[in-house]
Amino acid sequence: MLALLEELVDSASGRSEYADVRHVRLREERVSTRSGGVEAATHDEEEGIGVRVRVGGAWGFAAAPGSERSAGEDALERALAAATAMPRGSAAQLAPEAPVRGRHVAPIGEDPFAVSLDDKLAVLLAAEAGLRGDPRVAVSSAHFLAFREERAFASTDGALLEQVTTDCGGGIAAVATGDGETQMRSYPASFRGDVAQAGYEHFRGLDLVGHSARVADEAVALLSAPRCPAARTTVVLDGGQVALQLHESVGHAVELDRVLGTETSYAGTSFLSPADLGSRRYGSTAMSVTADATTPGGLGSFGWDDEGVPAQAVPIVREGVLRGFLSSRESAGQVGLERSGGCMRAAGFARQPLVRMTNLHLEPGDAGTLEDLIAATDDGVYLETNRSWSIDDRRLHFQFATEVAWEIKGGRLRRMLRNPSYAGVSPEFWGGLDAVCSEPAWRLWGVINCGKGEPGQMLRVSHGTAPARFRDVQVGVA
Repeated sequence: MLALLEELVDSASGRSEYADVRHVRLREERVSTRSGGVEAATHDEEEGIGVRVRVGGAWGFAAAPGSERSAGEDALERALAAATAMPRGSAAQLAPEAPVRGRHVAPIGEDPFAVSLDDKLAVLLAAEAGLRGDPRVAVSSAHFLAFREERAFASTDGALLEQVTTDCGGGIAAVATGDGETQMRSYPASFRGDVAQAGYEHFRGLDLVGHSARVADEAVALLSAPRCPAARTTVVLDGGQVALQLHESVGHAVELDRVLGTETSYAGTSFLSPADLGSRRYGSTAMSVTADATTPGGLGSFGWDDEGVPAQAVPIVREGVLRGFLSSRESAGQVGLERSGGCMRAAGFARQPLVRMTNLHLEPGDAGTLEDLIAATDDGVYLETNRSWSIDDRRLHFQFATEVAWEIKGGRLRRMLRNPSYAGVSPEFWGGLDAVCSEPAWRLWGVINCGKGEPGQMLRVSHGTAPARFRDVQVGVA
């Protein structure tokens, strides 16, 4: 395959300013149970070749399924025709990148695809059975997911790369009904659980069976819990909700193609501008954010991005001030950055790469454990496990809801509250950040449904976060 890709870029080199070719083989397994039975057990595979060329500053992209020479040659010709037919593009040079040749295989323990379907179903059915102890639990569900990507890449700059990544995880959820109410609790996260770049050992370590009774009990308890009152108050978010907040109000906002207005599909642009770099106050001094594609176990970790740029850590916010963007070679060149942030990623072979989040982390603080943070909070609300999110197309005004909340009174968790939500404006909200838990409370949270582009692309990414406290937040708005 590498030999074929090299031949294709050699053929493109005389007819384009730049070209790259990717061969991608994807393998995906999803297993789920629902209310005591098997809901689905699917195994999908696909492979193909994607070709991207730049002619006169304009890009052309085409793809073809399979791995045959004829498929690659056909895709190359169509990509060249598309680029040639486009109006002249940007005159900016691509940010320079030394060509690399190498192979990267992300380490895992136990291969999830080698574990039998019977073994996976045994875990899921046992966990789900533990959710059904109370008749008010109307729906119980459990999920297993595994993904493998094998990528080969060549460019006219001389890069020649191979990489293999494996992701695995899952989760459980209980839906309780009664007295006109419907409530849900999930573990370890909503939207089908938690996934990491790891083997079957990650799924096993979630201990879904051990958490099922608590999840069901909390779903039932929410039916009679008082509604979260509307107020401006102090909010403590669990790490999973901080991850979602970071993803939506920081991650997408600092994608440089959105900032430049060259990508507006699927959730819009950004409230930031290139001139904000180094001066714009994004939040309080407690806020430091890093994009890091080298994080072990991160879904946004790799050896090289889809332009052949090596994985790296990029400072995004330091002590509340904007210090970096997520960028590609082209967007970096447009604003005068010395180097791409290595953030070009594509979903499969049939989509062209876009500027996408790598692993975006809120750096840990010094507030100790979650228990320490609660004890240091006189009055407020603790919110846990995302339920829904909404944010405008400039990533500025938002409203999020969580599955559950608890009152904080006198440094202790008190009443459970149902239907909690909170709203704000991104820089004002982050300006209210005054405490982040310490490193032992920091962990990765996987997101498997990050969408962008037209036609749309779904990618997986992780966020490292710890529970955090925000002052003067509007809650109970839903």
